[in-house]
Amino acid sequence: MLIDFHTHTTASDGALTPIEMIDRAVANSLQLIAITDHDTVAGYKAAAEYYTHISSAMRLVPGIEFSCCWSGTTIHIVGLGMDVDHPAMVEGVKVLQQARSDRSEVIGQRLEKLGFTGALAGARDKAGARQVGRPDFAAWMVECGHVQDANEAFTKFLGQGKTGDVKAYWPDLAQVVDWVSEAGGVAIIAHPLKYRFTRMKLRRLVVDFKSAGGRAVEIISGRQTKDQTAQLQRLAEEFELEVSLGSDFHRDSSYGAELGVELPALNTGTEGVWQRWSEG
Repeated sequence: MLIDFHTHTTASDGALTPIEMIDRAVANSLQLIAITDHDTVAGYKAAAEYYTHISSAMRLVPGIEFSCCWSGTTIHIVGLGMDVDHPAMVEGVKVLQQARSDRSEVIGQRLEKLGFTGALAGARDKAGARQVGRPDFAAWMVECGHVQDANEAFTKFLGQGKTGDVKAYWPDLAQVVDWVSEAGGVAIIAHPLKYRFTRMKLRRLVVDFKSAGGRAVEIISGRQTKDQTAQLQRLAEEFELEVSLGSDFHRDSSYGAELGVELPALNTGTEGVWQRWSEG
């Protein structure tokens, strides 16, 4: 059984439109998919509108990937199954959209001080109707010849701990989990190993997340080893959390995972969030 509960479209920083994403998922024989664009449900809504006009046994689940701040680090929380029009979700998206706007201005100012004149305007041009994100700054820097590729832009200027890594505008972890929960959804820690926390710090994150009402952790996110998956399964079992999985698909690439993830064998007593939507 193939599912994917972590995907991105052109509504945030993905390469496929919501319609193209649905078509790709159907072609890949997925049974369940969630579109989890960064801090917006626009991609999901566009996909849902298209989905009503096609004939497919695949099920589309409402989704989002919220940004938040915990212990000085940007953490991503995937929300699944929410009422996207619930007041809590409307408020959350509004807060995050404003945060992204404010953040992009600060990133632009910081890059200007490094000599990258016109960074914000260039990023806005790349984003078009979308909210500006760091990938837009990276794309502009590549286009202008400041860096060879997006990877260099993030490594030198935009990645974690670099000049363009601005966190101060994100809401805290508990607030984001509360928005998802109030709207009837399931809050999930996205790609736990990507934060590169020590074992102790990761456990502290999980404790605070669960105390806030969080329900699950991603045990598969893109390409990772079997040992990493097993490590995250044990973490979920220890804290009595459900598990989720996804490709974190943004675009076709040699280093990213393809759309669709095969369900793994779970530890005894561990439940998958997908069981909510795969059983009738």
